[in-house]
Amino acid sequence: MPTGKVKWYDSEKGFGFLARDDGGEVFVHSSALPAGTTALRQGQRVEFGIVEGRKGAQALQVRLLEPPPTVAAAKHSRKKPDEMIVIVEDLIKLLDDISTTYRRGKHPDAREARKIASVLRAVADDIEP
Repeated sequence: MPTGKVKWYDSEKGFGFLARDDGGEVFVHSSALPAGTTALRQGQRVEFGIVEGRKGAQALQVRLLEPPPTVAAAKHSRKKPDEMIVIVEDLIKLLDDISTTYRRGKHPDAREARKIASVLRAVADDIEP
C-alpha cells in the first residue's frame, strides 16, 4: 500500500490531500478515515489504498502510521485555574444545549457535532497535565 504524509486536511469540509512518498498528491475524503477518526493533521504519516476517480487519484481506507507531529503540543502549557472556570462553565452550557437536541430524539447536525468535538478535544488538552 502507498504511504505518505498529510499535506492538508479541513475537518469542517471533510476532505484534504495527501502527499505520496513516491511523488504526487492524492485526494482524501472523510469517509476514507479509520472509524473514530474525524481529522488528520498536517505532516501526519498515513498508509492508504488508491482508486482512480473522475478527478484523479483518491485515497481509500486510510490507516494512521504514527501520531501527528506535536511541536505545538510540546509548547502547550495548561491554563490557570481561574481561566479554566470560565471555559468549563461555557462547556457545560454547550453540552446542555446538545443534550436538549438528543432529548428531542435527534443528533446534532454534522457541522455542529464537529465543532463540539473540537471544543471537547481542546478542553481535554487544557485539563490533562
